[in-house]
Amino acid sequence: MSDQQPARRPEWAARTTPSLQGNEHWWPDQLSLNVLHQKHPGSSPFGEDFRYAQAFAQIDVDELSADVDALMTDSKEWWPADWGHYGPFFIRMSWHAAGTYRAVDGRGGGGTGAQRFAPLNSWPDNGNLDKARRLLWPIKQKYGEKISWADLLVFAGNRALETMGFKTFGFGFGRSDIWAPEDDIYWGPENEWLSTNDDRYTGTWEDGSRVLDNPLAAVQMGLIYVNPEGPNGVPDALKSAQDIRETFGRMGMNDRETVALTVGGHTFGKMHGNGPKEAVSGAPEEAKIHEMGIGWANTHETGLGEYTITSGLEGAWTPTPTTWDNSYLDTLFNNKWELTESPAGAKQWEPVDPDERFMVPDAHVEGRMNKPVMSTADMAMLADPDYLEIAKEYFDNPDVLADEFARAWYKLLHRDMGPSSRYLGPQVPSEEMIWQDPVPAHEGPLVDEDQVATLKRQIAESGLTAKQLVGTAWASACTYRQTDHRGGANGARIRLEPQASWDVNLRSGVSAVIDQLEQIKDASGFNVSLADMIVLGGSVGIEMAASAAGHDVTVPFTPGRTDATQEMTEVDTFAWLEPRHDAFRNYLQKDVGIPTEHLMVDRAFMLNLTAPEMAALVGGMRAIGANAGDDNTDGILTDRPGQLTNDFFVNLIDMGTVWEPIGEGEERFEGKDRATGETRWTATRVDLVYGSNSQLRAIAEEFGANGGEQLMLDKFIQGWVKVMQADRFDLHR
Repeated sequence: MSDQQPARRPEWAARTTPSLQGNEHWWPDQLSLNVLHQKHPGSSPFGEDFRYAQAFAQIDVDELSADVDALMTDSKEWWPADWGHYGPFFIRMSWHAAGTYRAVDGRGGGGTGAQRFAPLNSWPDNGNLDKARRLLWPIKQKYGEKISWADLLVFAGNRALETMGFKTFGFGFGRSDIWAPEDDIYWGPENEWLSTNDDRYTGTWEDGSRVLDNPLAAVQMGLIYVNPEGPNGVPDALKSAQDIRETFGRMGMNDRETVALTVGGHTFGKMHGNGPKEAVSGAPEEAKIHEMGIGWANTHETGLGEYTITSGLEGAWTPTPTTWDNSYLDTLFNNKWELTESPAGAKQWEPVDPDERFMVPDAHVEGRMNKPVMSTADMAMLADPDYLEIAKEYFDNPDVLADEFARAWYKLLHRDMGPSSRYLGPQVPSEEMIWQDPVPAHEGPLVDEDQVATLKRQIAESGLTAKQLVGTAWASACTYRQTDHRGGANGARIRLEPQASWDVNLRSGVSAVIDQLEQIKDASGFNVSLADMIVLGGSVGIEMAASAAGHDVTVPFTPGRTDATQEMTEVDTFAWLEPRHDAFRNYLQKDVGIPTEHLMVDRAFMLNLTAPEMAALVGGMRAIGANAGDDNTDGILTDRPGQLTNDFFVNLIDMGTVWEPIGEGEERFEGKDRATGETRWTATRVDLVYGSNSQLRAIAEEFGANGGEQLMLDKFIQGWVKVMQADRFDLHR
């Protein structure tokens, strides 16, 4: 028995590490509002008035391009470039920055520079990319605030392709940096990197029911896409193809785009695993303070150059790793492959007796020649019949490959940026893609104040109720998500598929309201879009409800939206935007296993709302009666529905009401008079949380106090306008 006592954590560590004794430690199930505060403007070193677009406008993009190009071959002794060219290294960095994007919830991607922070900066799949970012520091230092890290991280990879002979489709700047980790992103349930427990899956391989849980896209914790050695490290190429199709599909990529990215990306560079994996120390987030944020220290020989260890696989895919050509497919198709192991023990594939033309010059040792290498994920291009057919077409038609890789790469880098109207710089291509959710440009003069006043009067006299008008405008705009800038009211896609058939829209009867608004628009003869009419109708509904409660308000309205067509709408990926829950309308399509109050906060985050704005919108829409469905009265805690009052908050926190669950679950509740036992109200979790959660109750008490109605009304209109204009990128560049 050892006499050694267990190490004690220093006292200062307990005092300076809130997670050890903070609220989340004591009450792990507590509703957190942190996500609504994480982008506080005060967190930026540039201050609240900084506008990246204005700073970027001062940059000479040709000069920036020349600087990045020069860096490609300026090999550093502290991290030497393979074959004297950093291009493949920067391609991997850009790919891994953008490749975390997932279409399910729009999270991830390269649009914020998140690769600088945990957990991404320390994911096993991002091994040694800390060095790639340090290589870029002199360029960032030169241009300062004029170029964001988010833009620079993906621009470097785009330029890398150009310097190695590939013509890219173009590039759009405009990504603004964040200054802290995005703690709201759920990367998976595992508690260890590269776990092989399949905790993120349901079903099994055996019966074909294996499905990756939403909203995840990667197959294991700490990977961008798939395990290159095969599912859970098992070198099964056909199963690897299934993983590839699933994960790339979660990114919004089809089979052709998937093959094009694989072939094009693996035309360059090499994998690194020339040594025992045990020689590599911890990731950047666990580096010692004197290591200055550099992780994955390698004690094998020199630890760099020819001895670099990253993924553990070792070798290049092609004999020309710094040149754009068709050598990847040439090598893949014209060799017989056998399973081997790298010096790090990773499963990989090498050709049996390869011809000399396939041999690869060593990246660092002059005169040494190596066999090309493929991963199990590469072998999936041969094993899967659909992938194989596409790969053969690309092999026979290099021009088709070049065009489709250029487009797929462009999509990879820009998928989370939203419409091309948000892009900056001279390299933005003129062609718009359907995945960019295009809307027509506005033509002719905007409706003036008199015309807007006429339209408002006609809407108010149409017989449409405040509930109908507010509910329809909300249904159109609330699809917006700030994670990838998709959705929103602009384009009036609520009248198109798939939105026209969404359950919440059918239940709310929005199509009849839209038809009536369109009739008013057409009869007016004014140059106004249906998208503008829907938003204007919401303004009218709010003003009607406020007037009925004795308040004279004007809801700000800015015209300029246009109407998209069905041909401009990517139906499959728009399906991910369907509101399967919406606390603001007390709507829950089905139980997804997450408490609805947490779903409410997530949707408020997507809409970029503050906690007071979220609360005011919920309470105000309850007072108006804008729940989804005519038979849905949960949370309408007022005897005068249709009037924009603070009754929701007054009655919710009234101590004369006792709340009890309805049935065995705790989703719906009834509020009974404490004295008589008579049922007064029904409500859901997203209603009661404004009385039970201490932070939300603090807001509810202010809204429910004397004089609080005006405070709530101000925050309601502020939040409403923010949601209606969320996708008006022309208004808040």
